[in-house]
Amino acid sequence: MSLLLAPRPDGYLGDPAPKDVAGVVTWLGAMQAQDNGSAAWSFGVRLPGLTAADVEAAVERREALRTWPMRGTVHYVPPRDARWMLELMGRRALAGAAKRREFLGLSDQTANRAVEIFAEVLRGGKRLTRAQCLAALAERGLDVSGQLGYHLLWYASQLGVTCFAPNIGTEQAFTLLDEWVPDPHRPDPEEALATIALRYFRGHGPAPVADFAGWTGLPITQCRRGVAAAGDALVEVLVDDVPMVAERALIESYVPPPRRRRAQLLALPGFDEFILGYKDRSLMLDDAHKQAIIPGGNGVFQPTIVRDGRVVGTWRRTVRRARVDITVTPLVPISARDRTAVEAAFQPYGRFLGLAPTVTWTD
Repeated sequence: MSLLLAPRPDGYLGDPAPKDVAGVVTWLGAMQAQDNGSAAWSFGVRLPGLTAADVEAAVERREALRTWPMRGTVHYVPPRDARWMLELMGRRALAGAAKRREFLGLSDQTANRAVEIFAEVLRGGKRLTRAQCLAALAERGLDVSGQLGYHLLWYASQLGVTCFAPNIGTEQAFTLLDEWVPDPHRPDPEEALATIALRYFRGHGPAPVADFAGWTGLPITQCRRGVAAAGDALVEVLVDDVPMVAERALIESYVPPPRRRRAQLLALPGFDEFILGYKDRSLMLDDAHKQAIIPGGNGVFQPTIVRDGRVVGTWRRTVRRARVDITVTPLVPISARDRTAVEAAFQPYGRFLGLAPTVTWTD
C-alpha cells in the first residue's frame, strides 16, 4: 500500500493516493531511474491508464526531474526539491569524487573546467544530448574517453549545475538545473531531513531506520534526527519484533484486508522502488533468488513478477514493430491459474507502450 501498488485501506486518514506523475514522485520521495524505460513503467504501474507518451509529456511539463540526488545514483525527484536533495544527500557522493578522479587520472582543475564549459554551452535554456555535451568538452581540449566523459557529466549534475532534460529523440539530454527549475524550494536543514524522512516512510514503510539510511546514503544518526523532526506524522511499530517506522495515518487506519480469493500478480520493472527502496529485501525476495534478480551482483536489477508481495519470477522484453514480446522465467512453481493472471498483468504494460504483448515462458 505504501508503495502505491495496492489500494489505500478503507478509512485511510492520510493524503489521497496521487493521480499524476508529480504526485507519485512526491509521495515516494524519489524513484530510482538509471534506466529511463523502467522508470517510466514504475509510474505506469502506479497510475493505471497512463501511457509512456503521457510520462514523457509529464516530464516535459516538469512534473518530475532526473538527476543524481543520493548514493551517486540517478533518480526521479520533484523538480523544486532537486536542489535541497543534492545539498542534503548528494554531498556524500561528492566526498568520494576526488578519489574516483585520481583513479581515472583526472585533475580537479580539469573537472571544474568541464563544469564551466557545460554552464557556458547550455546557458539560455539550451538542451544538448550527451554526445553533444561531450563533443563540447572535446572541442575545448578535454579528454572524454572511457569513463571520463560520464564522470564529468555526473560531477556537473552532482554539483547542481546541470540535470537531465527530457530525452531528445531516444538520446539522453542535459540542461542547466537553475534554468530548468528557476524557483527551487529551499527548506532549512531540519525541515529537509523531516521532509525526506516523512516521504520515505510514507512511501516505503513500515521499514527500519537502517533501510532509510541505506536509501538516502545518510548516516544513521542523521536519519534518526529526520524521523524525530517529522514529529507525530511518523510512528514506531514492531513488525515481527523488529522496530520499524511508518506513517501514523496508515497505521491508525489500517485494518487487515479480507483474504483474497486470487493472488495479486504484478509485473514490475527493473530498478523499481519495491526492491531498490530497501537495504533488507528479505520481505520480498528469497536469498536463493538474489542472483536471478541481480546477476553477478553488478547493480543491474531485472524486472520481476511479484505474487502477493513476494518475487516469484523475472521477465524480459523485446520490442517489435507492432508488439512487445515478453519472456517470463519462474523462480518458484507457478500454477496454471497464476500463469493466466501473470499474462493478464502484462496487458496494461502493452497498453502503456501502445503495443500488443505476447508472453512466453522459459520452462
